[in-house]
Amino acid sequence: MKIFLGTEHHLHHPPFEILDGRRVAYFETPQRISIILNALVTAGFPSPIAVPPATLADLQTVHTADYLAYLAHAYERWQAAGLTAPVLPSAWPLPGLRLRSDCPQAAAGRYTFDLSAPIMEGTFAAACSAAGAALAGADALLQGERFAYALCRPPGHHAAANMAGGYCFLNNAALAADRLARSHTGGDTTWALRAPTVAVLDIDYHHGNGTQSIFYARNDVLTVSLHADPAYEYPYYLGYVDERGTGAGEGYNLNIPLPHGIDDAGYLATLDQALQAIADYGPRYLVVSAGFDTFHADPLGHFALTTAAYRSIGMAIARLHLPTLIVQEGGYAIDALGANVVALLTGVETYATP
Repeated sequence: MKIFLGTEHHLHHPPFEILDGRRVAYFETPQRISIILNALVTAGFPSPIAVPPATLADLQTVHTADYLAYLAHAYERWQAAGLTAPVLPSAWPLPGLRLRSDCPQAAAGRYTFDLSAPIMEGTFAAACSAAGAALAGADALLQGERFAYALCRPPGHHAAANMAGGYCFLNNAALAADRLARSHTGGDTTWALRAPTVAVLDIDYHHGNGTQSIFYARNDVLTVSLHADPAYEYPYYLGYVDERGTGAGEGYNLNIPLPHGIDDAGYLATLDQALQAIADYGPRYLVVSAGFDTFHADPLGHFALTTAAYRSIGMAIARLHLPTLIVQEGGYAIDALGANVVALLTGVETYATP
């Protein structure tokens, strides 16, 4: 399995976030990558391939030009205004409010939907580096690889076309899925005329609201998400069963909210349902948003999965017999993070090896 790494992830290192009204140390730290890398080396996986960052042209396939301009210049505009880093919103333009102001404070609220995506000087460079790893993984599948792992940081599945949030700035999995889909259509953007091409399976604890929104009106990318019920868990406003897609995309979005405290057996049984839905769709490629905050000791999750479950998840995914890109998302129980990632990737390779 080829492993792709964006080497500039360490440039994003905010000093804090605001979580449920409290100022706390930032959970999504650079240490997560070094822990995973050390575990992969110990387990005998090949050295990661360092790849260049995504270009602006790459990013514009999924993200809007105005949002990308915001990300690229938010920190310098914030500093120029004499504001104290990091960049964080203090007001949001809810429906009925006007969007005329473009001062740094207003822009932060326009393009960031929560307080867990603070922007520092190196944030945009780090996000482009992560996106580059995901795109390199997609290209590897197009070149004939069966499996690839993109070690992305910052993660991406909460990032919408024009909005950051939940530690995410650029949607790595969506960029990869879009590249795979476009590879078989000559870049055609008439979604209603496309054949099924890609499925995205999101197994992070939190719903991938950004990925859902990007593909919600498309039928060439099926999005399937197993996640904590948004009735009690972040992101609260998306991730419900009745969200099935719109227009050409109606019926191509599947959400499976799960209860507090679900264990290995319950999770794996539900995963089988999700994988059957993917098999019925008949995609050429699979992109997995792999979050490990489903682990029983994760500080930001409330499921009860063990390390052994991730090996079983990997084997179940491999049984689809699809070229598969695994994209790193969440996972904040750092003492177990490396072992959990190794378990998932080992499960994939164990089943796939003749």
